[in-house]
Amino acid sequence: MPVLDVRDLRTHLITRWGTVKAVDGVSFTVDEGETLGLVGESGSGKSMTCLSILRLAPRPAARIVGGEVRLDGDDLLRKTGREMQRIRGKKIAMILQDPMSSLNPVFSIGMQVKEPLAMHHGLRGRALFSRAVDLLASVGISSPADRLLAFPHQLSGGMRQRVVGAMAISAPPRVLIADEPTTSLDVTIQAQYLRLLKELQQRHRLAMIFVTHNLGIVARVCDRVAVMYAGRIVEAGPVEQIFRAPAHPYTKALLESVPRLGDTREWLTAIDGQPPDLAALPPGCAFAPRCTSVMERCRVDAPPEVIVGEGRTSRCWLSVAPSPPRRDAGLALGSSDGPPRA
Repeated sequence: MPVLDVRDLRTHLITRWGTVKAVDGVSFTVDEGETLGLVGESGSGKSMTCLSILRLAPRPAARIVGGEVRLDGDDLLRKTGREMQRIRGKKIAMILQDPMSSLNPVFSIGMQVKEPLAMHHGLRGRALFSRAVDLLASVGISSPADRLLAFPHQLSGGMRQRVVGAMAISAPPRVLIADEPTTSLDVTIQAQYLRLLKELQQRHRLAMIFVTHNLGIVARVCDRVAVMYAGRIVEAGPVEQIFRAPAHPYTKALLESVPRLGDTREWLTAIDGQPPDLAALPPGCAFAPRCTSVMERCRVDAPPEVIVGEGRTSRCWLSVAPSPPRRDAGLALGSSDGPPRA
């Protein structure tokens, strides 16, 4: 049984302009010790998928209208609010992409790091202080005892991100969701932080979902990747196979837009157009208006999800095998291949 099993998850935003299908039938699994990468352009539904898993989709506009989110077999969508408070942080945790907004500026680092320890483990006094110091030290923060007295604005962006990571692994959880955790970090700190996450994952056997725009990071830290567009997963599978031979035109376009060392092209490849309005999706395939391999069928019918290899799926008519012609088609049309008519 996978640690996390998401089945046909659907989250809609009810707005004055219409219903936005932010998450439209998303399904995937994550096993123990495995890292799944979620990639796609801004607005494709990555963060909303993660927030829906945690039941933190912004209310009252957002509503989870269907699907299942099974954590070790238990459906989180059937839990009460009080039950979810006990699950968040202990069994499933999330590192948000902006540590300055996820840390409360009026509380010290110590108060915020100690809170999940006191809530989920019942630690108090000296034991609580020692555990908080050990947590900060485990994520590479120097002088951790002194940092507990500091406030978020007194720390650098990289240190704030490490603090958020320390809070997320305090239980440690069964599933860790990292929503673009390296966005505000420079290249050197980014490499250190990624190395740290992999060490923590190996130490605690975490199942991890890594949300990012950086395909280079996906190649480095992820085992499988799911490519999202317009609220759906359009391609999923092992990282190495998808990077070597993408099946969906959108995945191929994303890979071609990545700059490569030694590339002599004067201009980088870009994807024409803009992502669609999720409140007014066009008929057929949502990527059709921007696709270079578009067919007339793509503008009319939405492609189904098909298996294109071992552990690989794609939503594209190019991946769907054409239906074999009927043997009696020639007879019905009176073709010359059939017997002559009387």
